[in-house]
Amino acid sequence: MAIAHTLLVLFLAVFIAAFIFLVIGVINFDYCNSEIPPGVSQPVKLRIIHMILISTAVVGKILENIGICSQVSFVRYMQGRRTLGADQNLFIEDLWFDKVPVRIYQPKAPSASQRRGVIFFHGGGWVFGSLETHEKLCRSIAKESKSVVVSVGYRLAPEHKYPAAYEDCLNATLHFMKNIEHYGVDPARIIVSGDSAGGNLAAAVSQTLASRSDLPKLRAQILIYPSLQALDFNLPSYQQNRGVPLLFRERAAFYVLQYLNGDASALEDVLEGTHIPSDIILNYRKWVNADYIPEKFRVRGYKPHVLLECATQVYEEVKKFCEANLCPLLAEDAVVQQLPETFLLTCEYDVLRDDGLLYKKRLEDNGVPVTWYHLEDGFHGVLNSFNSDWFSFSAGKRGVDNIV
Repeated sequence: MAIAHTLLVLFLAVFIAAFIFLVIGVINFDYCNSEIPPGVSQPVKLRIIHMILISTAVVGKILENIGICSQVSFVRYMQGRRTLGADQNLFIEDLWFDKVPVRIYQPKAPSASQRRGVIFFHGGGWVFGSLETHEKLCRSIAKESKSVVVSVGYRLAPEHKYPAAYEDCLNATLHFMKNIEHYGVDPARIIVSGDSAGGNLAAAVSQTLASRSDLPKLRAQILIYPSLQALDFNLPSYQQNRGVPLLFRERAAFYVLQYLNGDASALEDVLEGTHIPSDIILNYRKWVNADYIPEKFRVRGYKPHVLLECATQVYEEVKKFCEANLCPLLAEDAVVQQLPETFLLTCEYDVLRDDGLLYKKRLEDNGVPVTWYHLEDGFHGVLNSFNSDWFSFSAGKRGVDNIV
């Protein structure tokens, strides 16, 4: 009995020591590898949230190394483990739209007229995110705007590579539009929306539907700090915010590679800009060009990037980056001209800021009405916890209010 007790005490001591070592390592990593500019909303809170996310990833890696589960599975589990239960103001139902899981939020209060329908695609780098991670956001949009909201649980990478997520979002949208009468939604007021990777998917779906004459025209698209291109990871915002949580420059490139083919071996080439031949890069300079970013966004430490030679093998692996369904910023003018009115939200301290600014210019150049809302103190992912008690940010609340 004494031996067993001694072993238990020894085990607990080792566990506590290992945990303390892990925490110290996480804190050290956070301070060494991240940068939180003075203008960021509530920096201490952001630092703590970032440390929690790193700790979760580290624990996931430990579990993967000892054979319990993969790191990705553990992080997904931790992200989606909180459930909110019933809502006195909403009917909430889980359904399948053409083999794609969706969650529908319908206001309980009667409406004198047909409601608008908002189709929402969650963010998470095409690798993470779920119906659960964006539950509070979707509930809030449904209640505050008195809309029917359809949240789409598309397939995730790296298990399901491009175009799986895009196809799921398109198919779910088509199903909803073809069965709109069941949900009391006005066919002339259908909106597609999404944040981050979900903004990418919303832009791609909107472009695909632009030329469809057999369906109602989309009323609008809502793009929340969207990822829209993978040709240039050296635009001003990628340089300026490379180490700003919650999305580092390296992780942005890693996620799009995971979505493309589940393999990040070309990561360094993508970051250096040697993944696309220079003649193709120059061809797309008419749309992807730091010169088109307003001067005030370029003054903070931006250095123009020199084009380098591309390895043929690398380009063969990533040449789908030139497809508009993957990188909507590269769509032809004939498509962009047909797009619906757009609400575009960007954050100053976000690597994806300039993707949004360049798309804003393309839309306006092609006569598409754009409402642009820029969070001067915002960072990538600031909306995710806008209504999560201590973890909420004032910038996130302002962003959601403007979306509504």
